[in-house]
Amino acid sequence: MQSKITSQDLTQVETPCLILGVFSERQLCDAAKTIDAASNGALTAVLEQGDLDGKTGGALMLYGVAGVNAKRLLLVNCGKHEEFDRSAYEKALKAALSRLDAARLDSALCALTALEPNGMDTDQCVRHTVLLAAQSAYRYTATKKPAAEAAAPLAELDCWIPDGAPTEPAERGAAQGLAIAEGVGLARDLSNLPGNLCTPSYLADQAIALSEHSDKLQVEVLDEDTMAELGMGALLSVSRGSRQPAKLIVMQYRGGRNDNKPVVLVGKGLTFDAGGISIKPAEAMDEMKYDMCGGAGVIGAMRALCDLALPLNVIGVVPASENLPDGAANKPGDIVTSLSGQTIEILNTDAEGRLILCDALTYVERFDPALVIDMATLTGACIVGLGRHPSGLFANDDALAEALTQAGEASADRVWRLPLWDDYQQQLDSNFADMANIGGRDGGAITAACFLSRYTKAYSWAHLDIAGTAWLTGKEKGATGRPVPLLSQLLLDRAGEGV
Repeated sequence: MQSKITSQDLTQVETPCLILGVFSERQLCDAAKTIDAASNGALTAVLEQGDLDGKTGGALMLYGVAGVNAKRLLLVNCGKHEEFDRSAYEKALKAALSRLDAARLDSALCALTALEPNGMDTDQCVRHTVLLAAQSAYRYTATKKPAAEAAAPLAELDCWIPDGAPTEPAERGAAQGLAIAEGVGLARDLSNLPGNLCTPSYLADQAIALSEHSDKLQVEVLDEDTMAELGMGALLSVSRGSRQPAKLIVMQYRGGRNDNKPVVLVGKGLTFDAGGISIKPAEAMDEMKYDMCGGAGVIGAMRALCDLALPLNVIGVVPASENLPDGAANKPGDIVTSLSGQTIEILNTDAEGRLILCDALTYVERFDPALVIDMATLTGACIVGLGRHPSGLFANDDALAEALTQAGEASADRVWRLPLWDDYQQQLDSNFADMANIGGRDGGAITAACFLSRYTKAYSWAHLDIAGTAWLTGKEKGATGRPVPLLSQLLLDRAGEGV
């Protein structure tokens, strides 16, 4: 998708559709007032009919309004002016995007970006608008052709700001929105692919292809022989049940000074998870192709980073494998030795994500990181506890947890922190190994994070459990691209370029 900033006279601009805001009690926004004056009160006359008196997000399309060059005017109910915050803005914008799609329009001009919702400035509105528009225009086409009668998705949404308002911040917001949208789109594409196509080797190939987007990015892929030499017994124990070889994908972006410690992002890349010997129920098992959304999120964030060209050093690491039942697969009761030298009793082979992550988290110590963030569709328990709105957040560093929380609020990709108390560690006790890979039913998301914490004592670390946020189920089934917006915001904040 494309987007540019304009301050052109709204009465003169030529566009298939101009989007304008209307507040409760038929209050026209300033941009709409300009159009109303030019059309001899046409908007006021329409609103007096009561067609837009409903809830926030109501929309009304007008055609052939005299006095303006726009072919259509789309009026959107923004609710009460004093309650106009980001949530209301999103409702209004999503309603507008839905109407654009229904009208089969591929371009429009949005004047909602001048409204400045409570807690957001124009820059944030522009970036959020561009990102939401790109997400609305997303279509999965890798293995399914669009229907012959399907309209082309929105290709361009330009953003209007008042004449005289500074354009540089808004243009930066638009550029950031487009860059993040590219990363989100890539993460969604990778996640939505079926497991027979998106294998660990395929993920590795996509990471290598990503290096073509920036001369600052270098990619290395470790094969199973190399991982065996290093001693990654936990990760390799998972891949033994699959015919697809495991890969450890390492992407190094060097945009900062040589002496700047890197931010390290680690993403679980289980390209399909049948549960292994502890096999999952058949119902909805197809959705286990999404068990690599953490890895897809890292690759998507690296794509956004390349486009943003931030002055940071960032390393993305994706341990990639399948988890299938086979004669060589892990068995309940097996004991494996991780790269850290700690032994693990595998009580449930479906708790495999933490096995591939723990070796990756030990591996990244060699980079002397400033901080490490891992993300994984790790536990159903996190969905039970938090639902599907925020990602679960765990951290051994309060400052990092606060930075992620703030980035989540700014990017509308929110997180909620859960405890990482030592009280829970005893649930991982084993009679036969240094630890078990599960801690029982109680606090399942917490004990999973406690397991990972045993491999992250050398650095500042946070864990994101994205099991509830990485994809949608039901009729709207598909990947969301989260947490790419959150990670991008955090990187922008560290680079001092956050809006």
